[in-house]
Amino acid sequence: MARVKLIQPEDCPDQAALIERIRKGRRGTVINVYKTLMHTPEVASVWLDLVNVVRWKVDLDGRLREIVIVRIGYLNRCAYVVKQHVPELTAPEGLTKEECDSLADWRATSHFSARERAALAYADAMTRDIDVPDAVFAELREHFNERQIVELTVLIGTYNMHTRVGQALQIDPEPHHT
Repeated sequence: MARVKLIQPEDCPDQAALIERIRKGRRGTVINVYKTLMHTPEVASVWLDLVNVVRWKVDLDGRLREIVIVRIGYLNRCAYVVKQHVPELTAPEGLTKEECDSLADWRATSHFSARERAALAYADAMTRDIDVPDAVFAELREHFNERQIVELTVLIGTYNMHTRVGQALQIDPEPHHT
């Protein structure tokens, strides 16, 4: 159960414009992470903008983005992020349920391309160790240009923030994802 009250959209009519932006950016609903962040509307607004940019306004393909997001969800034991993305957001990007499940231990599978594996190793290093070994970064450079490396780095950082906030506040997955 969530550690802080979920703010219902109808309880904050003074934030109608923000709530409408959230609905437009989140498939017509206000999901629990935003119901939590609405305790501070300015934070909810910036969060929405950041997540929308790192997911939709980058030079990284959707499959890669979802692979990285789900992996970070597993690494940080954040069921909220995994359940939000699998399968509703991963399937349209071409990921199978089996591939998503294997992201819990991606090194033990052959599901992912060399490019995807380089991104996964980078996500693991950034998430687990903070310091990225030179060898991991060199492999990343083999598959990504500098713009994509910056975008991937910010995506990983953003979803580390997302999963850590979700875990600390124990944000519940949406009812339709259970």
